[in-house]
Amino acid sequence: MNASDPGATRPRRFAAGGPLCGRIRVPGDKSISHRSIMLGALAVGRTHVTGLLEGEDVLSTAAAMRAMGATIARLDNGTWTIDGVGVGGLLQPRTALDMGNSGTSTRLLMGLVASHPITATFIGDASLSGRPMGRVIEPLSQMGASFTASPGGRLPLTLRGIMPAVPITYTLPVASAQVKSAVLLAGLNTPGITTVIEPIPTRDHSERMLRGFGAALEVEIASNGTRTIHLTGEAELRPQVIEVPGDPSSAAFFVVAALLVPGSDLVIENVGLNPTRAALFDVLRAMGGSIDEIDRRDVGGEPAADLRVRASALSGIVVDPAAVPSMVDEFPVLFVAAALASGRTVTTGLEELRVKESDRIAVMRAALELAGARVIETEDGLIIDGTAGEPLAGTPEGAEVSTHLDHRIAMSMAVAGLASRQGVAVDDTRPIATSFPVFEALLASAMSAA
Repeated sequence: MNASDPGATRPRRFAAGGPLCGRIRVPGDKSISHRSIMLGALAVGRTHVTGLLEGEDVLSTAAAMRAMGATIARLDNGTWTIDGVGVGGLLQPRTALDMGNSGTSTRLLMGLVASHPITATFIGDASLSGRPMGRVIEPLSQMGASFTASPGGRLPLTLRGIMPAVPITYTLPVASAQVKSAVLLAGLNTPGITTVIEPIPTRDHSERMLRGFGAALEVEIASNGTRTIHLTGEAELRPQVIEVPGDPSSAAFFVVAALLVPGSDLVIENVGLNPTRAALFDVLRAMGGSIDEIDRRDVGGEPAADLRVRASALSGIVVDPAAVPSMVDEFPVLFVAAALASGRTVTTGLEELRVKESDRIAVMRAALELAGARVIETEDGLIIDGTAGEPLAGTPEGAEVSTHLDHRIAMSMAVAGLASRQGVAVDDTRPIATSFPVFEALLASAMSAA
């Protein structure tokens, strides 16, 4: 079912229902899942992946790679196998590539296609079709690809790849792991050395996994923190066995819920703690949150641990904008934590949130105000005065919020509902399936374990 179908919404009210306890395991990391399929499809031989996130976004990536020649299957034991075509071996897709709601799929696959001699048309749902792709179009055009896009650089969009593409040195104008990854993926089939310069470091899953598959990739880190990434093209990728750790962005909703709901004591197993992704947990600890790491270890080349989270009295803080790239997807649920904290929380440097699945700054401000929070919207963030642990008190009948087809808004406001007097009605829970299809079932299990 397409989440943009206006005739099939699935509303639900989330309300206080007791503490979150026991042990849960969130699905696999979405970023790593996307990349394992893409790089497996470019390797020669069979890649095995366990723990893959089976949400709609990742399935869109799998469908697109199948359409371009890879053989991808799910075994009965939950392992996925990918038989790749080799770098340079992508085939012309026969139909448009439907990206659903997945901006990651779209931007990274644009990079893959750009250096192959094929033409691909990208389409998506209403939410994705409203998101600009210009940040990816610009560097890929410099490499020789050409584009016919809808107004504003949006989908539907047709990309005509080129081989050989031109290696470039590209400095990211804004911190974006997706733009960085798109350029590096295009560089895989480009002769010479493709270079990406990051003034502000972003999540490094692409670099870790490219190296793991055998690409020649070097990273230089300057004294000011600038990262310069060099990728040697015409790579020969080797198939891998990959274990995907739990997605920290998915764990974030349960971490915040357990911090806010009195009496909670919850263990979230096997959470990925890549330092370019886990800043939210450090921010929540700085606010007074009890989040302990148990059995820290490496899972598939990525740091991971079990997280024990206990209900805590939080205090407002000024969030360092330098942390934004390492927690950009977690700000909606951080806003919920701030709404229940003591004192004021100030966030800045969040311009990127305005071009996500929705304008997450404006949408969360509106939703939290309906739930009874005190929020000030600024150009690049929110200022939130918390309730000092008192439940949110919206309208007598409870808040009814619009998610604008954004999965993270839906889950964040579900968490807000658990910490409110009258509950929060989410207008449509279907978008949750794009990244976390078992969210509601896991929430029920955690609340019933008390």
